[in-house]
Amino acid sequence: MKDRFTAYVVDKQDDQVEGRIDSLSLEDLPTGEVTIKVAYSSLNYKDGLACTGRGGVVRQYPHVPGVDAAGTVVASESADIGVGERVVITGYDFGVGSFGGYAEYARVPAAWVVRTPDMLSDFEAMALGTAGFTAAMCLLAMERNGMTPGQGSILVTGATGGVGSIAVDILAQQGYTVAASTGKAEQHDLLRELGASQILSRDDVNLTDAKPRPLLKSIWAGAVDTVGGSTLSGLIRTTQHGGNIALCGLVGGHDFAGTVIPFLLRGVNLLGIDSVACPMSYRQAIWQRLATDLKPRHLVRLARVITLTELPRAVDEILQGKVTGRLLVEPRA
Repeated sequence: MKDRFTAYVVDKQDDQVEGRIDSLSLEDLPTGEVTIKVAYSSLNYKDGLACTGRGGVVRQYPHVPGVDAAGTVVASESADIGVGERVVITGYDFGVGSFGGYAEYARVPAAWVVRTPDMLSDFEAMALGTAGFTAAMCLLAMERNGMTPGQGSILVTGATGGVGSIAVDILAQQGYTVAASTGKAEQHDLLRELGASQILSRDDVNLTDAKPRPLLKSIWAGAVDTVGGSTLSGLIRTTQHGGNIALCGLVGGHDFAGTVIPFLLRGVNLLGIDSVACPMSYRQAIWQRLATDLKPRHLVRLARVITLTELPRAVDEILQGKVTGRLLVEPRA
């Protein structure tokens, strides 16, 4: 291990949060039983908030963001995790309350560590990352609630983003009829390649009526909603009887307007998806499925690599909704 290594550090002076590429030592890392040489991290919407000080994501400065990491164990005080093993870290307090993956090295509690399945490279593990893990959780939650491919179309909102694009890919590969909603007209060909049979604009699913009826035309058998806000308000009113909405994002806002009528008269199910505190046994099972039957067919097509130097611009783009697919972050300048 290096005595000093490269990291992207955000710090706060007065009310101003700024990021910089810096040099850290192993002593700067938090306590934990497992030290990892990071091959890749990734950029998620939550990372954009952490890098800019928005949303109260980071509680203490200076801080190293990056809620995902894949790499190799270089030191371990755990009897269950050996040096040389490839591992993936997502969720828990990683990159939020504890230093994350935007550094050449990361140190975490052993309880946060998942062995990377042999069928996944480090690149593939981070092309999935929190986004792919969340997309898989959405599908599995809906299927536990009785959803099957023959029930009708599943709408994916924010379909060109990280979670959305992987959700389209996974759902289509599992035999579902997928409708995709996006504000990026130039990405329609990509969504069709991923398996979407219907493409809608953002406005098509965004509820703009100031006083909408409690129930609107029944359209969707289910939905993966990465947006929230007025989009969720519309989904609740247009989901079929017994349909499932897996809610996993809030880029459109954390408030939504609605009544209990769709839940009482149509039996609509609103399923909250929390990938951060997912129990370890279920977390391991999901990663195994992401390496096998749920592995997206177009994973490499959806991912590209950036360095820490390119990170500030990418952060601006993801917060503005301009990023398509997945951005992997290689922790070097």
